[in-house]
Amino acid sequence: MTLVEIEYCVPCGFLNRAEDLQHVLLQTFGEQLEAVTLRTGDHGIFEVRVDGETVFDKSEDEFDVDEITRSVKEKL
Repeated sequence: MTLVEIEYCVPCGFLNRAEDLQHVLLQTFGEQLEAVTLRTGDHGIFEVRVDGETVFDKSEDEFDVDEITRSVKEKL
């Protein structure tokens, strides 16, 4: 099964963003996923990894839940 990890910057206040994305991914893909985990970070990080492969990096892309969801779907 697929494991999704969301690493987010705590000092930046990205927890709500990470929780929102986690909710959407679990609601959309449910049983296809082993887990959607949240990992604390700092220095402005917001990365989404599917089985260890980065599918979204805030430093490169604009935060868009729909686009991130499509990127995760491509890995399933």
